[in-house]
This record gives sequence, C-alpha cells and structure tokens, in this order.
Amino acid sequence: MYLHMNNRLFSRNDLVRLIIPLIVDQFLQVAVGLSDSIMVARVGEAAVSGVSLVDTVMLLIINIFTALATGGAVIAGQYLGRKDPKTGCEATAQLFNFTFLFSIFIMILGYLGQNVILYHVFGKIEPEVMKDSRTYLLIVLSSIPMIAMYNAGAAIFRAMGNSNIAMKTSLLMNSINVFGNALLIFGFHRGVEGVAIPTVVSRGVACVVILILLNNQKLHILHPYPFKIKWNVLKKILYIGIPNGLENSMFQLGKIAVLSLVSGLGTASLAANAVGNNIANFAILPGMSFGFALLTVCAQCVGAGDFEQVKYYTKHMMRVEYLCLIASNLIVILALPFILSVYNLSDEAAQYANDIILYHAACVVTIWPLSFTLPNTLRAAADVKVTMVLSIISMWVFRFGFSYLLTMVFHMGIFGVWVAMTIDWLVRGIFFVCRYRSGRWQKIIFS
Repeated sequence: MYLHMNNRLFSRNDLVRLIIPLIVDQFLQVAVGLSDSIMVARVGEAAVSGVSLVDTVMLLIINIFTALATGGAVIAGQYLGRKDPKTGCEATAQLFNFTFLFSIFIMILGYLGQNVILYHVFGKIEPEVMKDSRTYLLIVLSSIPMIAMYNAGAAIFRAMGNSNIAMKTSLLMNSINVFGNALLIFGFHRGVEGVAIPTVVSRGVACVVILILLNNQKLHILHPYPFKIKWNVLKKILYIGIPNGLENSMFQLGKIAVLSLVSGLGTASLAANAVGNNIANFAILPGMSFGFALLTVCAQCVGAGDFEQVKYYTKHMMRVEYLCLIASNLIVILALPFILSVYNLSDEAAQYANDIILYHAACVVTIWPLSFTLPNTLRAAADVKVTMVLSIISMWVFRFGFSYLLTMVFHMGIFGVWVAMTIDWLVRGIFFVCRYRSGRWQKIIFS
C-alpha cells in the first residue's frame, strides 16, 4: 500500500516527533520502577515482595483510568481529524470531570477495602511481607486522584500529537520520585514508606503541572470551566473507555489471581517475579510507545474518514516496532547478568529471574505486537467491544487456566506462570489479526 506524501495526515517527521518522546517517557517510567525495586531491595526480599504485591493492585487501578483517558483521547483525536477542536475541548472537559469524581470514589473504596485487598486478594503471605504491603498500600492510595488526572492530561496531549509535553512532565515526576526514594531510603533509612511517600509527592506535582500546561493548547481547558456533566459528550468517551477499562481491569485482575498462585510458591518466586516484571518492562518499552502513537495516529485518520491511511500507518508503524523490539531485547539480554547482580536476591531467586527473562524476550520479538499494539487500531475505530470480549476470554481461559495447570499439575513453578502468560499473548494475537483482516472494524465510525 502506497500513499503519496502530500496525502498523508502524518509525515515521517511528525511520527518521529510523536514516537521519540513516547519512548523516552516509557523509559523514564520503567527506569523509575526499576530504581524503586533496586532501592527497596536494600531493605530486604520481604519489602520487594510487599511493594510488588501492592503495585499489582495499583496498576489495576491506574489501568482503569488509563483506559478512561484512552476513550477521551480517541474521541478528542477524532474531532481533531474532523477539524472540530471546539467539540474536542468539550470532550476534554468531560474527561476531566468524570476522572476526578471517579478517582475520589476509587480512593475511598480502596481505604475501606484495605483488608480485603491484603488478606483475600494477595492470598497467604508471610507476616513480614504483609506488614510492608499494608504500609505501602495506605500511603500510595492517596495518590490515585493525582495519577488519574495526570494520565488524562497526558492522553489529551498525545491526542494532539504532542507527546513532548507529557515526556517533560514525566521527567519531572520521575526525577522527584527517584531523588525522594534515595533521600528517604539511604539518607533517613526508611523502609517501604521511603518509596511510597515520593510516589505520592511526584504524582501530585505532575498532576498540577500538566493541568496548567493544558491552558494554552489546541485542545485546552475551557474558561469558565464547565463543571456540569454533559452526558451526550461523556457517553462517547465512556463508549470506548468502559469496554477498554473492563478489558484492562480483567487483564490485571487475572494477573492478581495468578499472583495468588505465585505467593504460594515462596518468597524467592515472589521476588523473582517482581524483578522479572521490572526488567521485562524494558523489553516491551518500544512496543508500548508505538501502541500509544498508533492510537493517536489512527484516531485522527478515522475522524477524517480515511481508513486507507489507518491501514497504511498500522502496517508501517508495526514494522518499525518489530525492529525496535529486537534491539531492546538484545540490550536486555546482554545487560541481564549486570542487572541481576544489582538486586539483593538469593541465588534461587536470581536463577528464576534469569530464566523467565530469557524466555520472555523470545516471545516479545515474535507475538507481543500482535497482541498489544494491533488492537489499538481497532480501538481507534471504536471497535472496542470485540477486543474486550476476546481479551477477557483469553485472559481467564489461557493465562489463569494454564497458570494453574502448569504450576499445580505440572509443577513448573514460576516459569510456568510466564509460559501461561505467553500462551495468552499468542491466542489474543491470533484473534486480533483475524479481526483486523476481516475489515469489519472499518464499518464502525463514531459519529
């Protein structure tokens, strides 16, 4: 497929300006997660496990708001593609209104349900891990409204094709987080609270900064601000945000359910899983960035009613993504001995982590983009119900089902959990490729 350069909505330079800051932003987020885990590792394996358990729940919550922000970004991006930024600004306001109210509700629910999370979600864990989990959870719950509003603002900037602002704000947020961690852990000799407090402070600063910066953009905060909910606009956001949120929630709930299996394998497996997740994030870093970029580009193409450009950019960007993933995974593999040496892990946990990362790398460079990047083309066209149903079925049948089978029946331990995860990737990828090739998603034009 060839499109003349004059007919393209996004030039090569436009794509570079969009993707490079996204990669830097993702790198910063992953690097901070890695530095957090390395610093808290100095407190002990129980602290690593406790922080990892709570972060899994927090990631579930953050994914809900990321999905909601995605809905807002898709609708705002479609309006930009239709040359209607005024309605795009109304969609932006409704995204912020709903995000703020819903985030307050979730935060309160988290505090009221803390014992359910600690004793029923995590399963049977050692007392020291439980103590660290509770301390970390009670502090980071307060940051939910801040990170939710920040994600909404960052998504609107990406919808405009301006990922540079989000990158710079992320740099500020993560710098505060890293320096705060170092100060409290090494300077004041704090435990898991030394990781939790800087997280809250950094998210609060990022939230304020990105909202201020949105006052002078193509998609901006309206003045006077419309606090009233406009359901005719909000329902368009929720049409995409709710299925996407359910998909992300079920995905993360499945991971938490699997984590209850991992917690029964012992502290070494829990620590290896936590470290493996942090390192694995570097392996998929370019893919996450291309996924955000593809959503932005395709949403504007759909808004312009040009599905040929949607298909062109999907093919072109995924081809480049595969090359970048190969490079990132080679770097991870070469640096793996050094990275593992930095962690304060037992020999058993280090060996577990080494095995799962090598296996993970092989699967990332083959099937990951089809499972996680390609469906963003469908979401940009508001084809969200099919992706939600396919993802939820695959998660519970293949990831959770095979995790139980491989760990409890075939006794493969933590490695079996990661094998089950990649089986889920493969099934999802096959489903999404079939849906994309059918062309039925092209009939869904959000009016």
